[in-house]
Amino acid sequence: MATRRVYRSSHVACRQALHSSQAHSVFRGACSAPLPSSPCATMGTGPGAVALHHLLLLFLSVVLFHALLAAPAEGLVRVALKKHPVDEHGLAAGEEAQRLLLRRYGHVFNDASAGASSKPSTAAKGGSVTLKNCLNAQYYGEVGIGTPPQNFTVIFDTGSANLWVPSSNCYFSIACYFHPRYNAGQSKTYKKNGKHVEIHYGTGAISGYLSQDSVQVGGVVVKKQDFIEATGEPSITFMFGKFDGILGLGFKEMLYLSVLPIWYNMVSQGLVGDLIFSFWFNRHAGEGQGGEIVFGGIDPSHHKGNHTYVPVPKKGYWQFDMSDVLIGGNSTGFCKDGCAAMADSGTSLLSGPTAIVTQINKKIGATGVVSQECKAVVSQYGKQILDLLLKQVSRKKICSSVGLCTFDGAHGVSAGIQSVVDDKVWGSNDIFSKVTCNMCEMAVVWMQHQLAQNQTQEFVLQYINQLCDSFPSPMGESSVDCNRLASMPDIAFSIGGKQFVLTPEQYILKVGEGVATQCISGFTAVDIPPPRGPLWILGDIFMGAYHTVFDYGNLKVGFAEAA
Repeated sequence: MATRRVYRSSHVACRQALHSSQAHSVFRGACSAPLPSSPCATMGTGPGAVALHHLLLLFLSVVLFHALLAAPAEGLVRVALKKHPVDEHGLAAGEEAQRLLLRRYGHVFNDASAGASSKPSTAAKGGSVTLKNCLNAQYYGEVGIGTPPQNFTVIFDTGSANLWVPSSNCYFSIACYFHPRYNAGQSKTYKKNGKHVEIHYGTGAISGYLSQDSVQVGGVVVKKQDFIEATGEPSITFMFGKFDGILGLGFKEMLYLSVLPIWYNMVSQGLVGDLIFSFWFNRHAGEGQGGEIVFGGIDPSHHKGNHTYVPVPKKGYWQFDMSDVLIGGNSTGFCKDGCAAMADSGTSLLSGPTAIVTQINKKIGATGVVSQECKAVVSQYGKQILDLLLKQVSRKKICSSVGLCTFDGAHGVSAGIQSVVDDKVWGSNDIFSKVTCNMCEMAVVWMQHQLAQNQTQEFVLQYINQLCDSFPSPMGESSVDCNRLASMPDIAFSIGGKQFVLTPEQYILKVGEGVATQCISGFTAVDIPPPRGPLWILGDIFMGAYHTVFDYGNLKVGFAEAA
């Protein structure tokens, strides 16, 4: 049985990468608050409160569903996204989901290359779904499964391809009792399949079986749609998540199941015009509509100017080429040999190679965990690495030259080096031999970039040692001083020959209000080795700033400034 990824961890962050032939996400902040006073709270603690919660959900779902059906027909399938204000209680559950997301990637990725700009026309028919926004970390919308429809809130995820919701036959997972559950016996259009399915995550797994039924999305009905009835949801993320399930919008090539994703059935059943769908995220949590997905076209009111398009040469992830990452207008130097990126609506933050994320965190003053491994590599091997760089030794071979990696012809791999960190704490010398190798390779990149700026050797070693202090925490979260936003640099991504800039106000998440406000860096570290990496995952922070078009017909992704 194939496993699936949920924010897979990097070797540098000392987390085991999952192996997967099919991607999946469970996502973005769980956006649940354990306290009733939280803006995102929807449940109490006793059986009565849970029952009331279900009744309220059912009532709101029915109201929303009829509202969608009553919407004027404009030839587009619209899915609305909704949102809630940010609070610290919801952030706690959100961070748990982020930890899952950091284990998401690392197995099946595509090659990509840059392309030209164009703009598809608005579809002749289709629709949209309004989305909810919780904590600027979780966007979800309503779908109805069955006849009459049973309503669920789902995350629309471009990083996976399955549709799943909790099943009425889920008896032994507490998470199922906090969410609506699909009951096949109440649907006139249900068709039994019964094939067992398991989806494995870094902190648990979802299990269930396949079923088939009609699915209503944004006012259109997708007939005979295969989906997963989840009968086991052991993770705490699913228990407290605002979402009930996941609706994947990735390519069918991601699936190990012989089923068609819902997007494919929307196309084959003639429910959309142009073979595109587009995302608009409202990043002002608590203000107005949370966002919208438009199936079959583009709403021009959601963006400014034309989109810049880059090709997705292979069906799998929505992955493309990215040529550079810049901090305050200056290149980080890490993408000199090329980087890949993917647009992923199922990831809250911006995930990228630790070498760049660490530089960004240093520039914005983010406080992470001081890495003993990083400092040990700099103190023990820093001068030797510098000497090799000055001798023009290929940076790919330097870490093998000092004995920290074994060169495999393309890049350094673990050489089984003893860790300076007690293995009783971290559990495996093998894991840290990989960490030490990766630390060395990052130090090489950092040093090479500083030498290119004609810095002295003493300055370079001091600078790299300071970067170690900004190394991301093991779970990826780093805090910053909210009073320093005005002095923080812009971060830009070079895509399709254009720089897409994020300001501090766009890449910093604010949690709480007044003197209690906390600020969280929007950058987390995920290291994907070559040939699939280095890879950036451009999640909701990026897609919130830039309206994103997924052009299935022409296999490309487009970005334009969000309106």
